[in-house]
Amino acid sequence: MTDITPVIALHGGAGTILKSRMKPEREAAYHHGLRACLAAGLEVLQRGGTALDAVTASVMALEEDPLFNAGRGAVFTSDATHEMDAAIMDGATRECGAISGICGPRHPVLAARAVMEQTDHVLLSGDGARRFCEASGLEMMEPDWFGTEPRRAALQAELERRRLGQPDDCDPARRHGTVGAVALDCSGHLAAATSTGGMTAKMPGRVGDSPVIGAGTWADDETAAISATGHGEYFIRWAVGHEIDARMRWGGQALARAAGDLVAELGRIGGSGGLIAVDRKGNVCLPFNSPGMYRAWSDPDGRIHTGIYDDR
Repeated sequence: MTDITPVIALHGGAGTILKSRMKPEREAAYHHGLRACLAAGLEVLQRGGTALDAVTASVMALEEDPLFNAGRGAVFTSDATHEMDAAIMDGATRECGAISGICGPRHPVLAARAVMEQTDHVLLSGDGARRFCEASGLEMMEPDWFGTEPRRAALQAELERRRLGQPDDCDPARRHGTVGAVALDCSGHLAAATSTGGMTAKMPGRVGDSPVIGAGTWADDETAAISATGHGEYFIRWAVGHEIDARMRWGGQALARAAGDLVAELGRIGGSGGLIAVDRKGNVCLPFNSPGMYRAWSDPDGRIHTGIYDDR
């Protein structure tokens, strides 16, 4: 394929701070972080790199930024521990790798990529995944490195709410934190990657949609690359990534309709969240049904755009 303009998009989760609570300086910090993390992947594409390397670079940058719920800044489980999930998928081959329930690798997305490139498996979890990461030479960090005071405070507030039997306020900032990236490179190949700390005070052992291929992460050169964020149980039950692929592949739908309709359908039955997607033609789609979704994308001229709330 020739004359393809590479594009990339990312999300920092549908778990945005409610607009009424967002202070201007914090909003500016989010926009700066989104721009910097997208630039990391866009630079890879602009120098002729692969979509796989581009999404890896952007997600690594997001994992380093404590504003986002992945890597450093990941939320705590109800046991005050970290259990992180990640996945990556190559649209050219459908090769993929994922890890779940792990704390240790500085970059969970690199752990997922190592599973894809160094094993015959797709998904590793728990202690076995950690031992594999150590043997693979990935940079490992102590648990304290991942924790931040805002995440610890959020855990204590949620545990106190439960202790007092107060109603769940469904605050998206506590429930829907994930990061991800999708890209199309100049060779026409697609890729997707997703990484998350999960939900604040989640039950230990809980796994959401992020590392589930076909749910929170998907890529196929014939259709689209997709990374989702939201109430993972719904995204798993609706096999969101694969469902969008099927609507495009067999239903002949354009990406915007397939992804937009599905996100709207999920919203009607309680599945709050959103996703980012790019198709084989470079069309970018970023639908969400929640109050907001941290997001960034490049346009055909290579300019970077960022958003948090519904700007329409």
